[in-house]
Amino acid sequence: MISRIKDYPSYKWWVFATIAIGTFLSVVDHGSVLIALPNIESHFETDLPTVQWIVVGYALAISVLILPMGRFGDIVGRKPVYIVGMVIFTVAAFFAGASPNLGFLIFFKVIQGVGSAMVQSSGIAMVISSFPGTERGKALGTHLSVVGAGAIAGPAIGGLLVSAFDWRAVFFANVPVGIVTILISMLILPLSKPDEPTERQRFDWGGAILSGLALLGFLLVVGNGDRLGWTSGLTLSGAIATTVAGIAFVRWELSCSAPMLDMRLFKRKVFGCGVAAGWFSFLGSSAARFMMPFYLQRVLELSPKEVGFLLIPPAMCMVMLGPISGRLSDKFGWRVLTVGGLSVSAIACFIMAFTLTDASPELLIVVMLMAQSAGTALFNSPNNSSILSAVDRSQYGVVSALTQLVRNSANVTSIAISTTVVVAVMGSKGVEPSLDAVNPNVADAFVTGLQYAFVMLGGLLLIGITFAVLRGERAKPSPATQQNPATAGKSEYESE
Repeated sequence: MISRIKDYPSYKWWVFATIAIGTFLSVVDHGSVLIALPNIESHFETDLPTVQWIVVGYALAISVLILPMGRFGDIVGRKPVYIVGMVIFTVAAFFAGASPNLGFLIFFKVIQGVGSAMVQSSGIAMVISSFPGTERGKALGTHLSVVGAGAIAGPAIGGLLVSAFDWRAVFFANVPVGIVTILISMLILPLSKPDEPTERQRFDWGGAILSGLALLGFLLVVGNGDRLGWTSGLTLSGAIATTVAGIAFVRWELSCSAPMLDMRLFKRKVFGCGVAAGWFSFLGSSAARFMMPFYLQRVLELSPKEVGFLLIPPAMCMVMLGPISGRLSDKFGWRVLTVGGLSVSAIACFIMAFTLTDASPELLIVVMLMAQSAGTALFNSPNNSSILSAVDRSQYGVVSALTQLVRNSANVTSIAISTTVVVAVMGSKGVEPSLDAVNPNVADAFVTGLQYAFVMLGGLLLIGITFAVLRGERAKPSPATQQNPATAGKSEYESE
């Protein structure tokens, strides 16, 4: 039966569906855990900053390891890395749910992050490897819709589990689904063999360690700069150490015969401008999704349930438009969709900057957040498709991981710099400079800070548009290139 499935023309969709289960599980887990944090806080009789390390530790593990795991999958094969990652994710979920204290819970969430890094880096690479280059956008866009669906379902499922049982159910629920995913993956997913010469199949331990140190330092500095003070000794020391590690990583990769991430790829306009456009896209949009719940709950005084319902339409925009934008990019190219998507997001930011008040109608907020999500959906799949077109299949794992790392790092940075702008404005107006202090009595100061933040976010998106324009458009491959199997392992960039 399984051998017949692998011979079907639709086998690529079997691979996609198998990876989609793991992706959906990972996204739902993140949303569910966020909902469970207050209950975990009260169960262990601790405070929110401490319990937030459940989420922070998980995110740091993914960010630090996703590049090395992507490269490791390119070398040893993506299927074993994916399956081992799912096993780690599932086992760690069980022990997280059974944790007797908060320390154990945070530890096993970090271990779960290790598994998630393996799953995320290898999963997307296997999906795009199963589709021809002419359908890459379709694959990426449909995958984006799975992520959007998980973002909608996560808080709802988490709320149901916590209400019906307790916070431990959020973790235990991953176990049966994870086991089923592992079994299906073992049967369905294709075995991949390295496409590189033997001498380039060595794992770059130096690059992995230096990239991990640089990313860990960057995320900790950016994530804590506002709380510690951007000019504090600890923040400045961390920034210097991070810069040194980053420079050492680049120098190492340029001199290494088998680099984890070939830095020379950034010389290719399609690749370098695509990565830059992606980073500025998330840098200019992520903070809005973080800030607006504060506005809706603490200024407009809506209940968490009402806010949850209001955030469903923006998420649905991503679910519906992701596959459409991917298919359109396969047919018409990247530039129109990427520039158009970033333009829609930028316009939404500037409208919010000049129309937001302490009593704005809920409809305006929802429509603007929908516009931002629509812009992200139009941009993301075509942009990632352009980046992947510049590399050969043997690098899909590490480059797919890079696109996710770009998103994660930009998300953290966007929230950090926007929070700094908002609280600085609040402080200048004589209000306590903290988001915890936001309430209807200080709405004017908070909203003014939001207006400045949205101007900044819109400006960052304009920089992203510049990179999207500079990247240019893909050239159409010749019929010989499309049909010649000798070019199958090459990038579109090299083949033309």
